[in-house]
Amino acid sequence: MWCAVAPGTEFRSWPAAPAPGFRRAHASQGCIVLSLERMNRILQLNADDETAVVEPGVVNADLNAAASEHGLMYAPDPASYKMSTIGGNVATNAGGLRCAKYGVTRDSVLALDVVLADGSLIHTGHQTFKGVAGYDLTALFVGSEGTLGIVVGVTVRLRYLPREVQTVAAFYPDFRGAAAGVLAVGRTRVSPPSWKCSTPERWPSSTNCTARTSENADRRCC
Repeated sequence: MWCAVAPGTEFRSWPAAPAPGFRRAHASQGCIVLSLERMNRILQLNADDETAVVEPGVVNADLNAAASEHGLMYAPDPASYKMSTIGGNVATNAGGLRCAKYGVTRDSVLALDVVLADGSLIHTGHQTFKGVAGYDLTALFVGSEGTLGIVVGVTVRLRYLPREVQTVAAFYPDFRGAAAGVLAVGRTRVSPPSWKCSTPERWPSSTNCTARTSENADRRCC
């Protein structure tokens, strides 16, 4: 195969895809950068099974746009979701604000197609949510940053889009109080997809809702 390397040779390959400039790995001298940017097809989107099979160059936002047409979403939402790819998300086990409810990338990846250093293609994981047989090699490759193999196919779990989104603001005198508030909400069995703490200088511009109380305007918001 195209990535096969003779045993014993000094050779390094660096899988790469579009990435935000402020956080990008750099190739070392003598290595080959293997761009997966053109492997950008959504191969399958199974609304009934709530799964999708994609190539590593598919942009996170594009997968979400396709899934939303079926009332579904791909839960991991790193800050770079508009430009980062599913392959990159898998390599770094990317998270995002919604990970508090849905988990990180590893929790949404069901199966992988991976090319190893000897050129062999392996398939890991299952096509179903409940896949408990055998070693969990999928979890091993997610977050390995290309050190174990090159991911060329990803089967992901999709989730239902919420019917509506509401933003709730609460004010606390300090971060310790805000943390206690988060625990209190959790005990009510309510599971918000994301949390954000903000200082007075960034409130209310940091969120969509509007503060309606003046006596607490100098406090921290969560």
